[in-house]
Amino acid sequence: MDEIDRRGFIPEALIENETKWFYNNLGIDDSYFATESIDSIVSYIHSLYAAKVAAYARDDKKLVIRLDRESEDHAVYIDTSTPGVTNLDGPRYEKRIDEKYLTPSTPENAYRLETFRSVGAAIDTSGVAQNLRCYFVYKCNFPSTKEPVSENETDLLKISDKAFYEKATDRTKMFYQSIISQVVRRTGPVIELYEVDGSRERRIIIGYRQGSTPGYFAALSDLYHYYGLTSTRKYVEQFANGVTIVSLYLVPTNAPQTARTLEELKALKQFPPIESSIHQIVKEASLLYCVPQNTFQDHFAKGDLSLQESAYAHCGFIFVSHFLNRLGSEYTTLMSVLDLNNSSHVEVMERLKRRLRSETFTREYIQEIINSNIDVIRQLYLQFANDHYVQSHGEGDGFLPTLSYQRLQTQSVMSSEELESFIRRTATNDHEVLVLEALLRFNNHVLKTNFYTPTKVALSFRLKPDFLPSSEYAQPLFGMFLVVGQEFRGFHLRFRDIARGGIRIVKSRNKEAYSINARSLFDENYNLANTQQRKNKDIPEGGAKGVILLNNEHQDKATQAFQKYIDAILDLLLPGVTPGIKDAIVDKYGSSEILFMGPDENTAGLVDWATEHAKKRGAPFWKSFFTGKSPELGGIPHDEYGMTSLSVREYVKGIYRKLEIDPSQIKKLQTGGPDGDLGSNEILLSNEKYVSIVDGSGVICDPNGLNHSELVRLAKTRQMISEFDISKLSSDGYRVLVDDKDVKLPNGTIVENGTTFRNLYHLIAADEVKDLQVFVPCGGRPEAIDVNNVGKLIDENGKSKIPYIVEGANLFITQNAKLRLEAAGAIMFKDASANKGGVTSSSLEVLASLALNDTEFYENMCVHNGIVPQFYKDYVKEVQSIIQNNARLEFEAIWREHQLTKKTNSLLSDELSHAINDLTEELSKSNLWQDEEFRNSILGEALPKELVKKVGLETILERVPDSYLKAIFGSYLAGRFIYEHGASPSQFAFFEYMVEKRKSAAPATPATAVAN
Repeated sequence: MDEIDRRGFIPEALIENETKWFYNNLGIDDSYFATESIDSIVSYIHSLYAAKVAAYARDDKKLVIRLDRESEDHAVYIDTSTPGVTNLDGPRYEKRIDEKYLTPSTPENAYRLETFRSVGAAIDTSGVAQNLRCYFVYKCNFPSTKEPVSENETDLLKISDKAFYEKATDRTKMFYQSIISQVVRRTGPVIELYEVDGSRERRIIIGYRQGSTPGYFAALSDLYHYYGLTSTRKYVEQFANGVTIVSLYLVPTNAPQTARTLEELKALKQFPPIESSIHQIVKEASLLYCVPQNTFQDHFAKGDLSLQESAYAHCGFIFVSHFLNRLGSEYTTLMSVLDLNNSSHVEVMERLKRRLRSETFTREYIQEIINSNIDVIRQLYLQFANDHYVQSHGEGDGFLPTLSYQRLQTQSVMSSEELESFIRRTATNDHEVLVLEALLRFNNHVLKTNFYTPTKVALSFRLKPDFLPSSEYAQPLFGMFLVVGQEFRGFHLRFRDIARGGIRIVKSRNKEAYSINARSLFDENYNLANTQQRKNKDIPEGGAKGVILLNNEHQDKATQAFQKYIDAILDLLLPGVTPGIKDAIVDKYGSSEILFMGPDENTAGLVDWATEHAKKRGAPFWKSFFTGKSPELGGIPHDEYGMTSLSVREYVKGIYRKLEIDPSQIKKLQTGGPDGDLGSNEILLSNEKYVSIVDGSGVICDPNGLNHSELVRLAKTRQMISEFDISKLSSDGYRVLVDDKDVKLPNGTIVENGTTFRNLYHLIAADEVKDLQVFVPCGGRPEAIDVNNVGKLIDENGKSKIPYIVEGANLFITQNAKLRLEAAGAIMFKDASANKGGVTSSSLEVLASLALNDTEFYENMCVHNGIVPQFYKDYVKEVQSIIQNNARLEFEAIWREHQLTKKTNSLLSDELSHAINDLTEELSKSNLWQDEEFRNSILGEALPKELVKKVGLETILERVPDSYLKAIFGSYLAGRFIYEHGASPSQFAFFEYMVEKRKSAAPATPATAVAN
């Protein structure tokens, strides 16, 4: 008060009143006054007094005070606040604090928060009472240590902010210690409820990993406001081990709840005590953690929708955005009358499809339709809840009923037919009908979901995929998962029950790229899985693929997105293993499922975590869940052993062998640089003259041949061409990086934009380099060459500018573009044939994990302290040999069939794949499996000799599931027969083949199979 008096701004008669009001009425914790400087306190009192004077001068009926002060290590915000109400038109300080301070990239950048509400009628202007909310942000001051703090460290003394540790009570420390110990053992949040002695307050404490749920703190206010509560004080504490704890002190607000909620509760003839609201908040805090800022957050904040309804609408919105039938029956009719063997017709239809999909129903238009039909959303959610909320869970066992349960007891649930009629009566136009019926389709095709499980990190849905139109997706899917998180959305698709494929993360350079990626996400996933289905013809698993799209504002959250995606899918694969999960899932699928996954773009470094996490969660299939893991976990790294490249090289070498070409004289173009798996190994295995390479960093070209030793150096160290020593380029060589502008090439051409040049170079390389002969795509985005740009690779005489193309990268060239190139004379081998080495290696890695028990697997397949077990070495060599042999068999079959039928290699590849897959299905279901002597003979040929030698055929038959062995049996027989006799053999040919196989099948029993 002396300092305020000395400065002279506030009249002397008011100084004591204003000071005591600040100290006593704003609810600020005493610790603030113990640590804050006098100058700062004086400044805040002055600012608040000035706000009152300004309001008086304006003759405001309602006093509004807003104060914010920010510095590098400290921030203060004070705002007029109505208890229990989120002011959407205000400064939204909580959202600002959340974004700026509470989602640290590292613990070193962490801030802690204390927030208090003024006591009672804190401000009285013209008879109108108001409250103030004060927020104090401080940069964390952790104990100094020589070594980084482990994420598993739980000692509070070592990981706490010093100020927090000094002032926290023993009771608080005990609570926090317990929660932190749980957080470090799980992926999702830990949520606990405590009573405050002698008070109506209830204390909710929530612990989770830092940065794992952006926007969570602000969204929690919307949650407790919706249920008629307000907070007296809130704290956010950060810890040096990467844990965040939010502590909320909640009391009933004087403001009434939303009318809709009150009506529902009055129908139950009860007014909810705080326990009812608190119980609901505890249950829904986990749901909020998954999507704290959903598309329909404002409806939730205003009370128009509950959290459950808004989260449901958000997931339904994503479903509709991908699967709304935007093409219509007219498109299907047009497809049926056009000659689709005519490439120009196909090109027109491809353009029409893309335009219809992108322009007819934009994401913004779909969102607008949902926003204007909130009543329909409530009814659709009610049907969803009725199908998937386990109504017996908790009710009648001493637990308070939840809002979903209350609504299901007090409101009638419409059937799908009634909902369809309701939609048509409510909608104002046909577009609204299409969108709302698509949401109903979502309801009708969800087989199981973790939406109501008590612990989750993202929302997952197992969908029945038969809603996909056959006109667009000719090959029917077996299974589909949709996963939705705050940072991402993702799918997992598979074409058989037993299937495998990699998981890729798609990143976007900018908002426009994100929009394009979002529109093509499902089609890319479907096409990748379909390609996988064709290339998996030599192995027991069918095709599968997972794609995760990072949301535009979360491009740096790849690891968090991957971990949430995997954990959410495990929720649906392990309902009987994880505590608290089994009773919270309605399983309309009714059968157990196992997914086999592997690495793909941007996930190679994450598969070890997935393997260990599956083990931690009790998955019995953890050893085989992910392939491509590190050797320490029993994985066979594709990049280290060149598994994918070995297959691609067999096709490249096959062309040279058939045409008697000296590869050392061949000029070669490659997309996918020395930093990647396929690109680096292609360089290391090659002996051609590289003239051009394109990778993520740019383009490097030398018409006289790039220095081979320099390329090998980059390939071995996995570096991009940006690290190429340009002193080793000839006078005709050049390098253009993506950030370069206005670069003059040796031929005088000016490259204005390096990124554009990089993106288009594969289309102009043949014009840049004379006599370019072979192109091996080893990386790049799908559909880089399509019907719209393939003409750039064909000269004015209708001839392909590049004579030999082996597609190493998946889906780099569309099927129609391949057919155009082959019609122009190119010798082309597509991805489904060339790029199958990696899947073979992964399948044999899965087989080893199934055939070996945990002890044998650890001893024989896991590298310990750099020591590689002898079995591992021998097994890897056999895997490499199997890959090369399978590639040669298919190459020879395609080459032979082309000579006989003159069909294009791209069509023959598909025909062989379909023929093998179809025959595999038939053989797996046939009575041949019951012929034990014949079965054991074929398995003796099909199974890796090293594995049979290690454990014996009898043990393999006991340990490996019958369905998996049947698939091995069928795929081996089918593949060998089709490779030898072509895609359309006569039935008599198969009869002859089987007669010969039976003759060669010596009387084998499991005991003698090893010797055989």
